[in-house]
Formats: sequence, structure tokens, C-alpha cells
Amino acid sequence: MQDILIIGAGPAGVSAALYAVRAGKKVTVLYKDTGALARAEAIENYYGPSGPISGVQLAEQGMENARRLGVTFVQTEAVGVSWDGSFTVDTTAGSYTAPALLLATGAARRAPAIAGIKELEGKGVSYCATCDAFFYRNLPVAVVGAGEYALHEAAHLAPIASSVTLLTNGQPAPAELFNGLSVCTAPIAAIQGSEKVTGVQFADATPSLACAGVFVALGVAGSAEIARKLGAEISGSNIVTDQTGATAIPGLYAAGDCTGGLLQVAKAVHEGAEAGLAMVRYLRELG
Repeated sequence: MQDILIIGAGPAGVSAALYAVRAGKKVTVLYKDTGALARAEAIENYYGPSGPISGVQLAEQGMENARRLGVTFVQTEAVGVSWDGSFTVDTTAGSYTAPALLLATGAARRAPAIAGIKELEGKGVSYCATCDAFFYRNLPVAVVGAGEYALHEAAHLAPIASSVTLLTNGQPAPAELFNGLSVCTAPIAAIQGSEKVTGVQFADATPSLACAGVFVALGVAGSAEIARKLGAEISGSNIVTDQTGATAIPGLYAAGDCTGGLLQVAKAVHEGAEAGLAMVRYLRELG
């Protein structure tokens, strides 16, 4: 039995683990992968690195430092969570129990079944306009999606890219569009390009769209379903917490993209640090 279980090995989860293990707690991080961070081609808006660093490199360095301090990492998939005063996480590698649990799996960036999406992730296919818009300044880009999230991403890209086209992939166009946003409702056949995105091919007679980047905007918070099943409060697709990351369920915390707000490494690290310290205080109060 551990003191703290963390689901998710992104910046929020690893940051929380660092603070908790340095306070003398036994911490196990359960993770399937490092999520959106692994798909970041180059990060240069985060304190520390002397130049651009890939998301994969940043994740590996963070996890290695946590291992050095005594954090246990188990690469597995969580398939169920229950609570009876303590939390039990059932995974494909077995079950793990602890009195405190942090949900830090991020917000699931749902990728549609379109040829080229997976192959070109980090090569022009992005899941975060705030993270990557800078790399497409004065270049044409497209946003895949038809909801408020897609419009939000498009609005962030508009002042930076030379043009933005919203691709609804067969869905109706949103009722309200901002000036300058182009829309194409044709079904998408493939994202074109080999080493870099060069355009989008459609499944009907619509001419291909030339672009340098494709932003997928179909995100749904991944941790929210676990929190909802445990009885925690959800707002939209985000987990509701206090300023320390605590939910209304004793011992259950959340941090990072799954709480909403700015989807950035810096924000996730801050929330992870707050949650890690809060969980340590919670365990001390338990005795």
C-alpha cells in the first residue's frame, strides 16, 4: 500500500510526485503514456531549458529526476477506481491502494480517424493552439472541429497565422463565426504531407486545402469520467477543485489540464506542486 497514487505522468503528476516524495511519502505514478506532452515538437516557453526542447525529452527528464528521488512509475492502464475510505485503482498490471489519489491524466485530445493524423503529429498536426501557434506565424493553418473549443483555437490562431480555415469534417458549421474565419464542411479524407503537413485532402470534389499546420480541437477531459464515478463535482468536462487541487471527496485531488484553464506546462507544474503539498498535509492530518 502506497501513501499516494497518481494517475498520469505529465507535468502535473510528476510535479506532485516530486513534492510528496521529498516530504517522505511513498508515491506510485500509474501512467499509460505522457499524453499531450509527448506530441509537442518543440517547447520554448517554459522556464529552464536553454533552447527548444521536445515534449518527449522534457517528460523523460522529469520522470528520471522523480525516479532518482524514489518515486515508483508503473506503465499500465487504469481500468477502474473505487473508494471506501481509501482508493483502489485497478489496472492492467494489478490493483494499487492508497489513502490519497491525484487525477492528472490531462485533457484527452480526441483524434478523428483521418489518414495522416497520427503520422504527422508533431510535424504540423497539433492539439494546442496556445502551445504551437507561434511556429505558424504568417502561415496558413486549419482547425479540425465544429464546437466552441474549435472556435476558441481558431480565434487564438487568427492574429498569428496568415489564414485560418475551420474544417468541420462533415458537421454543420457553427452558427456564429468571427470575421476572417473561413469554413469548410466537407468530410476530410487525409492530412497531406510526409515530413511536414502540406495540406488537407477532402473526401468529395472539394479542392484540397494547402496549409502548414492542422490543429485538432476535439478535446474532452480524460480524468473527468473517473472523478464523476467517484462522486466528485464536474463542470462541463473539467474537475472542480479548490486552490490546492482538492475535490469534495476526501483524499481525491486533481491537477493539470483536467481542471480546465490554460493548457500549458507551467500551469500544470504549479497545480501539481500545490496538490502534492496538499496531499502531504492531508495524510499528516489522518495520522
